[in-house]
Amino acid sequence: MKIVCQRVKQASVTINDILISQIGSGILLFVGFTHTDTLETIDYLASKISKLRIFPDETGKLNLSIKEKNYDILSVSQFTLYGDLKDGNRPSFTEALPGNLAKPLYQLFNERMSFYLGKPVFTGEFGKEMEVSLLNDGPVTIILEKM
Repeated sequence: MKIVCQRVKQASVTINDILISQIGSGILLFVGFTHTDTLETIDYLASKISKLRIFPDETGKLNLSIKEKNYDILSVSQFTLYGDLKDGNRPSFTEALPGNLAKPLYQLFNERMSFYLGKPVFTGEFGKEMEVSLLNDGPVTIILEKM
């Protein structure tokens, strides 16, 4: 499982010019799955993200979590995180979990994220072509991976 975690001032997902989800301050997650991912992996990373201290306290030190700030999360599925360019210039996606297997894991990840945050997680639409807009805050970008 691989997640790109970006601190944002705002983020949104649009499909065919229709706004699907949007958040103000919080975290935008790009989430990808691979063949070795388990329920333990999902729970570990959801818990980890809920505790990430990437928001500034009153002194400006990155010392507060998203839960402490009561900000939102926008979670977007992205199989291209597993694009492999070792051979040639066109990415191979053999390490990405096929959609029919990844979708239930993505749904479970969002459920676990909601559990740890104590509130709903906003999402894009799995398997759809999406336009993702964001206004980075910092920028602060963290890549989380558990194999």
